[in-house]
Amino acid sequence: MLKIEDLHFSYRDKPVLSGIHLNIVPGEIIGIIGPNGCGKTTLLKHLNRNLDPAVGRVLIDDTDIETMTKSDIAKHIAVVPQSNEIHFSFTAKDIVMMGRMPFLKKFQGETSEDIRIVDESMKKTNILEFEDRFINTMSGGERQRVIIARALAQTPEIILLDEPTLHLDISNQFEILDLVKKLSDEEGVTVVIVSHDLPMVVRYCHRIVMLKDQKIFAMGTPEEVLTEGNIREVFNVDAVLEKDERTGQNTVRVFGSCTNG
Repeated sequence: MLKIEDLHFSYRDKPVLSGIHLNIVPGEIIGIIGPNGCGKTTLLKHLNRNLDPAVGRVLIDDTDIETMTKSDIAKHIAVVPQSNEIHFSFTAKDIVMMGRMPFLKKFQGETSEDIRIVDESMKKTNILEFEDRFINTMSGGERQRVIIARALAQTPEIILLDEPTLHLDISNQFEILDLVKKLSDEEGVTVVIVSHDLPMVVRYCHRIVMLKDQKIFAMGTPEEVLTEGNIREVFNVDAVLEKDERTGQNTVRVFGSCTNG
């Protein structure tokens, strides 16, 4: 269980998050949405203590992460950041092996168990065939799979993804999120996704947290949160949640920006 209790945070004197309460259920995929500047990425950074709250706390299984080392947090929580640009000539396997760093003791090399976990993570993400390729020669979709494999190599209970499809073409967007959903379904991994893409969030997330003005504006299932009124209020667009006749899945159709006056 990942729990946020009355979290407040400001950058200098500017409030960014105010009074955030959230329980994240094991095995669920939860989406965090909202307009630019509403605190989505800031909230995500609190979940692995990249930022410390001014007030409130974040708990992993009832343990305040303020009392945990970064290495111990990394054994529970892995992060797939917004940018996957890596400017050094590491191979794909080198990158994935970095996921085992929280488990290595000082001056200790990788064990056979570490290598097994890395190979298994690469198999799950379908990148074993190019384990010796350099990361800076890969496409955006391939790099994203490597970064997800690195996260899996941490054997985490929770994966945090910040705009995981931002720089990917449409085909790769579906590939990456299909992979994330499979990991949640088959491995029981809890997933927290920050995204601007409402149709993708509806397709893959069990629950949605909608932020506005530094607070949780709405929270619940996609049907409960993505009402026409909520979307208009938060994003200033006319849109509707509807069933796609071809797939039978919910999607969001956006008609355009709301007119003023």
